Amino acid sequence: MARARNRILTVVFGVALLALLYWIYARFDAKGQWAAALWKPFTYASTWTDYVIPGLEGTLKAAAVAMVLSLAFGLVFAVGRLSDHRWVSIPAGAVVEFFRAVPLLLLMFFIFFGVPFLTQSPMPVFWAVVAGLTLYNGSVLAEAFRAGIRSVPLGQSEAGYAIGLRKSQVMQAILLPQAARAMLPVIVSQLVVLVKDTALGYIIAYPELLQLGVNNLSANYGNVVQAAIVVAIIFILVNSAVTWLAGWLGRRTRRTARPAGPTPVATGEELGVGFDGGIGVTEPQG
Repeated sequence: MARARNRILTVVFGVALLALLYWIYARFDAKGQWAAALWKPFTYASTWTDYVIPGLEGTLKAAAVAMVLSLAFGLVFAVGRLSDHRWVSIPAGAVVEFFRAVPLLLLMFFIFFGVPFLTQSPMPVFWAVVAGLTLYNGSVLAEAFRAGIRSVPLGQSEAGYAIGLRKSQVMQAILLPQAARAMLPVIVSQLVVLVKDTALGYIIAYPELLQLGVNNLSANYGNVVQAAIVVAIIFILVNSAVTWLAGWLGRRTRRTARPAGPTPVATGEELGVGFDGGIGVTEPQG
């Protein structure tokens, strides 16, 4: 009964989705948005070499640098918040909560215009975008890592302390690897958000995909809707690639974490098991 109900709901939602897509197509068609003249600029090589590809390069460059820095920021501040020393945990918590609370758009804006006001030197637009992405997404990742570390069973760290490991060694060798694997879906989701957030660099005129591929392109050809559709498809493909790469790394990590072979089984002689089935004590020889 439940299976039949699920199939019916799947068909209903599928039909509803098709109807919605057709309605969107019909509305666009009524406004002439499917006219060949509006899509023709994407057949020009100059459209791709002057607008789309440079914009994609700017997006990927900022996203790649911000990903690395955000992961490092998240790890450092997650460990800082878990510190036993209050002079470390309290400032780390304040930094994380502050940058999580500030909207990323305002963060980029303040960095780009505020840093030159304080330092009397211009702020490169690339590093303003990367700094904003790092501070915001790194703070979110710090909370994800902290939750992942706390989700590891307490016995894992106690076993590490029992064999003489220091807290830093327990964190590095036991807790962080397990937390990273446990929080991989959350990390991937946040990195996908980071890629999309590069479009906010538009506010400070960073030459990324939205700025070049939609704003500048449509200013020349008057096809803002068509340019936005093409840019959206490119973002979908990039984020799908990030998700696939993360999934591949996750599968590879799980395979590496498995034991290389079966656990050796002790023989009866090693255990001191006699032929009569009883367990005896091996007498010292000689």
